[in-house]
Amino acid sequence: MNEQEFIRRCLKSDKAAWDEFVDKYSRLIYNYIHSVFKVRGINPSADTVSDIFQEIFLNLIKDNFYKLRQFKGKNNATLASWLRVVTINFCLDYFKKKKRDRLSLEEELGDSDRSLKDMLIDKGVSADQLLADRERLQRLSECIDNLSSQDKYFLEMHVYYGVSLKELQATLGVSRSAIDMRKMRIIHKLKECFKSKGFLLDF
Repeated sequence: MNEQEFIRRCLKSDKAAWDEFVDKYSRLIYNYIHSVFKVRGINPSADTVSDIFQEIFLNLIKDNFYKLRQFKGKNNATLASWLRVVTINFCLDYFKKKKRDRLSLEEELGDSDRSLKDMLIDKGVSADQLLADRERLQRLSECIDNLSSQDKYFLEMHVYYGVSLKELQATLGVSRSAIDMRKMRIIHKLKECFKSKGFLLDF
């Protein structure tokens, strides 16, 4: 039985098929959750991992398996690789939510009466320069949004969180040449996209 037929049985609420799905992919999803936390340098509690695991499964089956129905096996993608991307994206969303919960731009810092937003504003920058920088950031954000989920993950880990290429190589289980090639490909995509919007990207 191929994966598409297996998924069809799950979508039809075939208990045996769903039990097989849970038994076959639970460990894989748990491992992916731990991998993402490891890249972040975080040692999560068992309760945190369990909560995320349960949320992922609920996300797969809610609204009549809406999320699971999105798996089409395109470009020879396996169900395991698709679940890997789903898990990574879910964990990244979890981190973003936790970050938002912890810090607000309006929140006062310690005993200071100034907010973080006040401290981030550079009074020496002209309004024209702020508008130009904002325009560039908006265009760059649009280009990043056009990247695949895996490329966005790579970019966030390597650029935003400073995870080394060697660490990413170990986490993703690929060769160093593959990691280098992916980085070059992402940079090329961003430069071409940015250029098409009338800007130059210098890195």
